[in-house]
Amino acid sequence: MEPVGILLLIVAFFLIIVLFRSIKIVPQQWNYIIERLGRYRRTLEPGPRLLVPFVDSVRAKVDLRERVVNFPPSSVITADNLGVQIDTVLYYIITQPTAAVYNIDDYLAGVEQLTTTTLRNVVGSLDLEKALTSREEINARLAAELDKATDKWGLKVTRVELRSIEPPLSIRDAMEKQMRAERDRRAAILNAEGTKRAAILNAEGEQQSAVLRAKGERDAAVLRADGEAKAIQTVFAAIHKAKPTDRLLTYQYLQTLPTIAQGDANKVWVVPAELTKALGNIGDAFGGGDKSGQAAEEEVEVDTSALELDDSALQALEAAQQAAREVQDLGDGKKDRGELPPAPA
Repeated sequence: MEPVGILLLIVAFFLIIVLFRSIKIVPQQWNYIIERLGRYRRTLEPGPRLLVPFVDSVRAKVDLRERVVNFPPSSVITADNLGVQIDTVLYYIITQPTAAVYNIDDYLAGVEQLTTTTLRNVVGSLDLEKALTSREEINARLAAELDKATDKWGLKVTRVELRSIEPPLSIRDAMEKQMRAERDRRAAILNAEGTKRAAILNAEGEQQSAVLRAKGERDAAVLRADGEAKAIQTVFAAIHKAKPTDRLLTYQYLQTLPTIAQGDANKVWVVPAELTKALGNIGDAFGGGDKSGQAAEEEVEVDTSALELDDSALQALEAAQQAAREVQDLGDGKKDRGELPPAPA
């Protein structure tokens, strides 16, 4: 190969290298820090950019997207002298690429150490129970402190999360026992309140039932008394309207004597004094004297037009009229005396 061809080949290769080093394509959400002869020159934005070959160089490539860093668990001592392991997650973005490159050697290591020290300061002022129940407060305080400290590094801490807080095993056992005792206490309280409420409801129900039962018995007694009073008034009015004779009353008295003598407890049957008078009236009724003649001439008439009787009163009135007719028939001789009811034993 001729020397001219070799020289042209070398020049072409050199031009390719120069072109490759002169053109830079910056991706979206990235910034390139450019130095010229070891000194900061400019920051390249996303898109194709031209550099001075062999003079400008890329110092760092900075990612502007929000990044998530999971730091290893760190040991923290609470205010009540209990050691816990806390695992944190940090969210941050780079707002000033030049500050992130030139103001600190390794901003990730700096953020990790700053997070650990800030976490110890925040959690160290709280007891274990407060630290376990105040995660939102701890997260807010950590984010505020870290954002203030990392501002000069060109970083902005957007969020800090406590992923886990692990107390010692003995403390966890004690907490489980305390939680179990608290739940048992709440269950006992709920059972007692339920029993109390049930007893109150049962007592109220019994009270209302007793009141309603008493009202029902009272109304029933009033209705029975009204019914009995009306029945007595009706029978009394019917008797007076029927104008009963002595013979009728005597016959009714004799029919009632067997009922009086009934019962196992009636070992001795006392003949009342009125029996003699009743028998005398019967003798007069069947003796055929003037009295009988006079009684025969009497007619038993009952005017029921003025009465408004119920079924029981009408039956009683019909029975009284039937008895009066039977006595009148005996007095007139229309019925044999052998048909009289038997004498009480």
